[in-house]
Amino acid sequence: MRRSSLYRILSAASVAALIASSCTPDLEGPAPQPGNADFTRTIAVGGNYMAGYQDGSLYTKGQLYSIPALLADQFKLVGGSSFSQVMMPDNSGLGLNSKPWESWFITSSHLGNKTDCKGVTSLSPLKSQISISEASPYLSGLAGNSIQNFAVPFANIQDYFNPAFGNAFSPTGNKNPYYNRIASNPGTSTIYSDAKDQNATFITAWVGMEDIFNFASSGGTSGTIPSAGTFSVYLDSLLRGLTAGGAKGVIANIPDFRNFPYYTLVLWDNANLTQGQADTLNDAYAGLDHIHFEEGRNGFVIDDVNAPFEFRQLHAGEYITLSVPLDSMKCDKYGLLVSTINDRYVLDSVEVFEIDQAIAGYNNVIVQKAAQYNFALADMYSFFTSVKAGIKWDGVVFNQTFVSGGFYSLDGYHPNQKGYALIANEFLEAISSKYKSVIPTINCVDCDGVKFP
Repeated sequence: MRRSSLYRILSAASVAALIASSCTPDLEGPAPQPGNADFTRTIAVGGNYMAGYQDGSLYTKGQLYSIPALLADQFKLVGGSSFSQVMMPDNSGLGLNSKPWESWFITSSHLGNKTDCKGVTSLSPLKSQISISEASPYLSGLAGNSIQNFAVPFANIQDYFNPAFGNAFSPTGNKNPYYNRIASNPGTSTIYSDAKDQNATFITAWVGMEDIFNFASSGGTSGTIPSAGTFSVYLDSLLRGLTAGGAKGVIANIPDFRNFPYYTLVLWDNANLTQGQADTLNDAYAGLDHIHFEEGRNGFVIDDVNAPFEFRQLHAGEYITLSVPLDSMKCDKYGLLVSTINDRYVLDSVEVFEIDQAIAGYNNVIVQKAAQYNFALADMYSFFTSVKAGIKWDGVVFNQTFVSGGFYSLDGYHPNQKGYALIANEFLEAISSKYKSVIPTINCVDCDGVKFP
């Protein structure tokens, strides 16, 4: 099969044809105007969120309704032109598996009936594993093509300047398959150089998320978070190069991890025990003063190399990630007796402190750089806090609740398409405020929320 039959690059015109009927701007009020910004040539840089990653995967419709694609459609009303992005070939897509020992890749998740270890059938997120050989249609690149969306899932800011990040995927080499697909010259070009070559007049940026959340999603086991000072140096290099021709733009800051169901859905003290169950566990841990169970809610037992015998109970202010094996917790006493919860599924108090410090430090840097480069600031830290409390849009309430809250996709971290549309409107408000622009907000009626069977 020819590569061109597997992949396509969609221009602003073709994207508009697909989404114009469903993402309708509110044209009441003043006529659209660019204000003090020039939207003639726009680009986007960032990671998962800017790429449209959702439901644990990068797939076609998610890209069509990504933040930059939605914004580009509105920018056309104020002088914007073509906006192209390299599309996945289908809606199964390609996701990086958080458990690579099972498979490197997974499909996008969908809701379906699943029978758990207790024999109870209910609606649950379902996905399939993809082997490396099966993933080949998603891995081939489109080198040399001109695009405007340079968002690369899971790319830390240092990766933007690394030519090797564009090498082909390899389990023993470059484990990120996404930049290779869009690199102008894989192994030589960089995300930064490709973006700079577009000579953009307006830039949409959301960077730093992956530097922090790649660490957080792994339970703090995937290296370390770069310091705020290191982040500042790379962000300055990025913005200095992209604005060398006078471009303006908008940049977003980083939300609190507690706003994501991925970190809050599985409660640290969800071991709800009868007195008899507590007594049985206390007998099993007899002689260990740092482990104790009682009737009611109890902390699970986790790995901790700094604790006596290298395990202990969780306490308030610590978190279990949604990637934890839930069936094992339900039926196999995982986290109670048979086996302690592996560190990769837990954020302990030290890691929580590190993440909080990083978010605060990065956000200070982003505020400084927004001012230095005359960028609008989209305050996502505040916005996601509002989502946690619940926000109303077009008569519908969106909140943090997993599945039923309407904002997050089935992976518990990335928004669904309706959530991305709400975020895009926050970007538009920041742009309009900074540059005195008049750009209608988006009402994306065909953006998917969580789809029920």
